[in-house]
Amino acid sequence: MAATVWQGYLSFGLISVPIRLFTAARPKKVSFRQIVKETGRPVKQQLFSPELNRVVKRDELTKGYEYVKDEYIVVEDAELKKIQPPSGQTMEILEFVKLADVDPLYFESSYYALPDEAGQKAYTLLTQAMEKAGYAAIAKVSMRQREYTVIIRSRGNGLTLHTMYYPDEVRELPEYGKAVSGDVKPAEEQLAQQLIESLATDFQPGKYEDTYRKQVVQMIDAKREGRESEAASAPRLAPVIDLMEALQQSLADRPKKKVPQRATEPGPAAKRPRGRKKAAEAS
Repeated sequence: MAATVWQGYLSFGLISVPIRLFTAARPKKVSFRQIVKETGRPVKQQLFSPELNRVVKRDELTKGYEYVKDEYIVVEDAELKKIQPPSGQTMEILEFVKLADVDPLYFESSYYALPDEAGQKAYTLLTQAMEKAGYAAIAKVSMRQREYTVIIRSRGNGLTLHTMYYPDEVRELPEYGKAVSGDVKPAEEQLAQQLIESLATDFQPGKYEDTYRKQVVQMIDAKREGRESEAASAPRLAPVIDLMEALQQSLADRPKKKVPQRATEPGPAAKRPRGRKKAAEAS
């Protein structure tokens, strides 16, 4: 099983559910190491102390907080553990909110919450109740020397947890959201909506892939085999001169969506010959 990143209790009123958190997603990328051109071998990073003029070992290190330039306060792990809030062991649900009301901008990392054997019934009860009510839970949890506000939602017969950024961590951009110059005509807006509808579909994450990572792997394989890798083709983009013309051409280039045909039952006209046939046989 995957490594547990947090273990404690999920508290809901007087109900406490023993749970473990597991990382739900992590990015994948092609990693490179720094190598020396002359030798083709990687460099070795060492912990060097200028004051001691020597390499130090990791067991010689401790934590330090720089409160002014080049001045540090030493902080021990025991001191940090001493002041850890209750959310280090118990994740108490503070309130419930509609998931649609939460701006995804605040989402940070995702985790699976799984119950220990003793808490399976209470876990199932909470999961089903949240699913039917359509609410997500807001709670707090401390891990990795930080207290997170988290949102917990019912997903696929289980609970998924997302850590969230605090408001002072979300960057403000003064230019964002300001009205730009240029009046949009109703006809242009209508064509834009039609273009959106032509691209609309159900969300299927399996359709998407990291094409750049795939190209990097193919390039590395080609170099190993002594082949030349193909250069990626870049799209040629130009500024839009006539917005209406660009929208119309974009719609014209889109394939027509197939509308499923409904099976039609034979109407009275279709049934009438069968009746006439029976009458002819009777005569």
